[in-house]
Amino acid sequence: MVCYLVFKHQITKKIMKTILYKASDRGKGDYGWLKPNYYFSFGQYHNPKNIHFGALRVLNDDFIAGGGAFPTHPHDNMEIVTIPFTGALKHKDSTGGQGIIKAGDVQVMSAGTGVQHSEANNSATEPVTLFQIWVFPKENNIQPRYDQKTFDVEERINKWQFVVSSNEIDNALWINQDARFALTSLKSGAALNYTNGFKDNGVFLVVISGTVKINDIILGKRDGLGISETDSFTITASEDSELLAIEIPMN
Repeated sequence: MVCYLVFKHQITKKIMKTILYKASDRGKGDYGWLKPNYYFSFGQYHNPKNIHFGALRVLNDDFIAGGGAFPTHPHDNMEIVTIPFTGALKHKDSTGGQGIIKAGDVQVMSAGTGVQHSEANNSATEPVTLFQIWVFPKENNIQPRYDQKTFDVEERINKWQFVVSSNEIDNALWINQDARFALTSLKSGAALNYTNGFKDNGVFLVVISGTVKINDIILGKRDGLGISETDSFTITASEDSELLAIEIPMN
C-alpha cells in the first residue's frame, strides 16, 4: 500500500509599502546664501518622526546663491553624494580630492575615518541647485575617498542610468553600502520598471521634474515616495519627467 502525504503550503505575498513625502511638507531653512528644503530632519528642521528612510539619512534640496560657500568642515563615517542640476559647485577636501561639478556630473565622498572639506558656488552671481544625500555606510572607519564622474544624460532617456552603486556591473561611482542611485528621463506616457539590485532593499524615489504615477499614487515635482517590501515597481510618466531612485538597505 502506498501512502501519500499532502502538505499544505501557505504562500504569503508581500504588499508594497509606501510613505509619501510631499514637496510642500518638506522642512525649510534660510541661511541667506543657502536655502535648503529638507526631506528628513536636518539643520533648522527637526521632526523626531522623520529622521531617515532605512540607510538614507539626509536628502537636502539646496539653493546656493552666487558667491555662497560652505567653509571647511568635518565629516566621518558617512557616504555623501552630490547631484547638481544648475550652476557649478567647487569642492576641495583633505584627501586631496578637488573638482568642479555641474549638471550631468555626480560626486561621491566616503568620509570614513574623517575628512575635512569645503564646497562653494563656482560663480559669484549665478545660483547652484543640487541634491546632497547622506547614506549610512556599510563599513565604518574606512580610508576616506573622493570621486566624481560626468554622465551622458542622453543615456537615461526612458531607462535607468546607474550613477552610484557598490555593484561594479552598473559602471557607476562606488559607494560603501549595498546601495544604488539611478536617474531617468521619462517621456510622457512611458512606463519604466525598477527592480532591486539587492534583496530586501527599499527605494526612495524623487521626482526631479514632471508628474508620474505608481499604482494609484500620483507624484509631482520634488515629491518623494519611500517604497519597501517589494522587489520591483513600475512608474508611468504623465508628462516628460526626471526621476532619481535611491535604493538602500532598510535595516
